[in-house]
Amino acid sequence: MPLDNHPSGKINLDPDNAEHGLAQLVLTVVELLRQIVERHAIRRVEGGTLTDEQIENLGEALMNLEEKMEELKEVFGLDAEDLNIDLGPLGSLL
Repeated sequence: MPLDNHPSGKINLDPDNAEHGLAQLVLTVVELLRQIVERHAIRRVEGGTLTDEQIENLGEALMNLEEKMEELKEVFGLDAEDLNIDLGPLGSLL
């Protein structure tokens, strides 16, 4: 059953569809954190502070998280655009 998506970049707070809005908000926060962790990991790899094993483990963990995010977006009928919420004068989140 398709869910109402809000391509306007706003979180859906419709009481009749609260689960979808909550999922959108939670996945947006998780995606933001994933991107921050990924950027930090890249800096550490480029800085040479990780062993080859740590680099391998980090890469695998990031790929698994990205895969899980894709699964969850599919379950809740969301796409990447739905997670890029509009923060008004601050611009888009992601």
